[in-house]
Amino acid sequence: MRRGTSRGAPARRDVVKAKIEIAAREKSFASGLLLDLVAALRATADGELFAVTSALALGDDLDKWSRLTGNAIVSVSEDAGVTRWVLRHGSASASHSQREGNAAEPERPIGSRLWLYTNFHCNLRCDYCCVRSSPTAAPRELGLARIARIAEEAPALGVREIFLTGGEPFLAADLGEIVSTCARAAPTTVLTNGMLFSGARLETLRAMPRDSVTLQVSLDSPSPELHDLHRGAGAWNKAWRGVVLARAEGFRVRLAATVARDDDERALHAFFDREGVAHVDRVVRRVALRGFAESGVALARTDLVPEVTITADGVYWHPVGAEDADMLVTRDVFPLAGAFEAVRQAALREHAFADRVASVFHCA
Repeated sequence: MRRGTSRGAPARRDVVKAKIEIAAREKSFASGLLLDLVAALRATADGELFAVTSALALGDDLDKWSRLTGNAIVSVSEDAGVTRWVLRHGSASASHSQREGNAAEPERPIGSRLWLYTNFHCNLRCDYCCVRSSPTAAPRELGLARIARIAEEAPALGVREIFLTGGEPFLAADLGEIVSTCARAAPTTVLTNGMLFSGARLETLRAMPRDSVTLQVSLDSPSPELHDLHRGAGAWNKAWRGVVLARAEGFRVRLAATVARDDDERALHAFFDREGVAHVDRVVRRVALRGFAESGVALARTDLVPEVTITADGVYWHPVGAEDADMLVTRDVFPLAGAFEAVRQAALREHAFADRVASVFHCA
């Protein structure tokens, strides 16, 4: 059997912890691996993780098994020719955000919302950053030239909203021109920690068009303690000053939080109520077990509605996994129509497999 991984995309660099570790060695599905997988399922509860390590190219067979049984692959990593697949027993832990105040996500055509990672470096190192941004991360900027071409081709493809994220976009070169270029193509939201609105960056902010630009500022708690625990001392106060400043400058400000517990989420919504934050301007999500995170909801591609996401490295299924091999759809950004079609075809393959599974178990 051919050795190594079955996909060409680079594997994740982190190692996700699993409750059960299966050292497959020379085992395959034809020689005993299936029994080990069944034993792992019996030893784990819904939502818990188990891992398979092997030098054999098990990727295709594991992918088919995971889809057939509903136990998703949430991580793939490789070290010295040995691949480790982490699988989740059953479904992901349900998010409580809809019950606690977030509106249900409406169905929308693939590509109607377009996510662009302007860069990956950041002034913070949040301990649950899903794309491992930090002050020492390589910038990997998408760049004004590519973004200008994307913005030119996007309207004809049905793009109705553009989101600029990172990293911290206010560290990106030419951010002012990038925002103006995107805003001419579609209403644009800039995701930011809100801490850098001073000096030349404040002037960049002030030059942005208020009628077509929204700022989405990260604020994880009603007071500094929890926010600063994950993002660094003093981060909450600076972020809140950024919120106040942006509002005073006439911008629509959306507040976004990453939380781990129901109690934290309830406290946030109470704070938003006191501050008069409209429900449409609240985004509360759970920590995803990706990037720097050591705990959180283990998410696979099948758990996420596809949101076309473009980075300097290619086109991804969703912004939450925009650095991970399992979320990579294609390296080819242009023509943009081809990139969108690649995501649509990937979504069709996901649906087709689900339909095939349903027909296999059709009993009457």
